[in-house]
Amino acid sequence: MHGGNIYQFAAQLGCLPEQVLDFSANINPEQAADLSCLQQVPLTPYAEPQYHLLKQAFKNRYSLPATADIEPFNGASAAIFALLRYLAPQDLMLYAPLYGEYRHIAEQLGCKLHTINRLVNINADIPPNSTVIFVNPSTPDGQMYDLQTLLPAWQAANCTIIIDESFLDFCDAESVTNLIGHIDKLYVIKSLSKFYGCAGIRIGFIIAAIQAIASLQRGEPAWKCSSLDMAYMQQALANTDFIEHTRQRTGYLRNLLNIALHESALFEHVYPGQANFLLARLPQSMDGYQLQKHLAADRILIRICENFDGLDQFHVRFAVKDERAIAQLKHSFANMKP
Repeated sequence: MHGGNIYQFAAQLGCLPEQVLDFSANINPEQAADLSCLQQVPLTPYAEPQYHLLKQAFKNRYSLPATADIEPFNGASAAIFALLRYLAPQDLMLYAPLYGEYRHIAEQLGCKLHTINRLVNINADIPPNSTVIFVNPSTPDGQMYDLQTLLPAWQAANCTIIIDESFLDFCDAESVTNLIGHIDKLYVIKSLSKFYGCAGIRIGFIIAAIQAIASLQRGEPAWKCSSLDMAYMQQALANTDFIEHTRQRTGYLRNLLNIALHESALFEHVYPGQANFLLARLPQSMDGYQLQKHLAADRILIRICENFDGLDQFHVRFAVKDERAIAQLKHSFANMKP
């Protein structure tokens, strides 16, 4: 899952979900568009099946090479499933830690799974002709990788390359989409809900060579995105001022969160990250479940990362929240003994 189950957590505490301080889900606390933009969306006709306006809004926001095309999906999870089903890889190489969805979907599709722990040996050998999946910036640690060494190695092994850039918008960094047309069999996945603060709006994209997208589309159903989803996301993508505002504010709040984690003296290590969350490792004297039990008294939910390959119950992730939430987290830490 992307975060903890806020509804289950609230029910256990006897409060409303909106009363929970949810540090488990790494969603921008600000939104780029107001819900009022949906009031005039007509619901009687079917949504436009070719997604022309949505695609144009995406292309206006992101600079894509002429060799590339895009296909929208009902969220990034749906995009991941559709792409792996379409590619039907025999050997799938996962650079872990990463989203559990990749492993879950790959197992459903019968792929032979291989794992490289990028935190230990990122340059490990790759099976020839395999499909590699790399999340950049990574999750749950938020590291931004320079892929200039890995890309040639993958090409030399004749790999199909999937790069998940769901958190790239939080960083001032270049997308690998500019390499589509120069690198064969390159696919990029983007989730818009994290950056634009709208997990309830289900839109994700696959970006690839024009002919690859055309082939992928032949197996796709019509009307994957609703009129409401598309209208909201078109407004959000058009708000270009939101981009720099979010990057600056995320950097400021991430620093506040980093200070709170370090000053708590509860953690053995806080991983440096460039996305909208931070990963921390607890000492053997207290695991994530014990920490969560302490924080629950203040209705604070965190993400325990034991279901990420290579991590365990001593690794916990904190989403970047606003000043009030971080101050409450800091207060809760102060009431605990290291």
